[in-house]
Amino acid sequence: MCHNTGQPSFEMQVEPNGAGPPAEGEGSGLYALVIYVPEPLCTFLDDLRLELVPGGNPHAHVSVLPPRPLPVAAWAAIQEARGIVAGFAPFEVQLGGIEKFDVTDVIYISVTRGGDQLRQMHAALNRGALAFAEPFDYHPHITLAQDIPPERVEPLLDLAGRRWRENPGPRAFRADHTMFVRNTGDNWVDLAEGPLRAAPVP
Repeated sequence: MCHNTGQPSFEMQVEPNGAGPPAEGEGSGLYALVIYVPEPLCTFLDDLRLELVPGGNPHAHVSVLPPRPLPVAAWAAIQEARGIVAGFAPFEVQLGGIEKFDVTDVIYISVTRGGDQLRQMHAALNRGALAFAEPFDYHPHITLAQDIPPERVEPLLDLAGRRWRENPGPRAFRADHTMFVRNTGDNWVDLAEGPLRAAPVP
């Protein structure tokens, strides 16, 4: 379900960027920073994800910081993230085609515009209290299907490509705020927003 204050829980990928062991005293110990996809694109992507892999509670997003444990209290990490994110200007994210990560067989939509900004944000954030040794290089994308039986990967890849080509709606959105989220076991819940406040460069 697309983001609203009445439905804060959603399903989020932990691949291809992976996650580490729980941090003591922090429940599951996993936190992430995401940019939600707004309507109407969000509903299309969530519906497509449910068609490819039924079940769950998807919420289309781009991960800026993939799931990770924290060495500090969540509030301290949130303050650090907010300060860094505020130094970035809002930007447009343009989506490309349907692709697949070879190592994990995760099916995703690529990012063709806005990827540089996302990588810059990730590099700025992945340090200090937010640092984590990620097992994969950061690759901006929107996950559509994961944990797929090997024999289903190619058929689902074809189906996703067909549905995406048939989509009459927008393929871009404005990224103007992030959301710090925490894993509760089966879902993720919103903790705090972080607006992008810098003025765009002419």
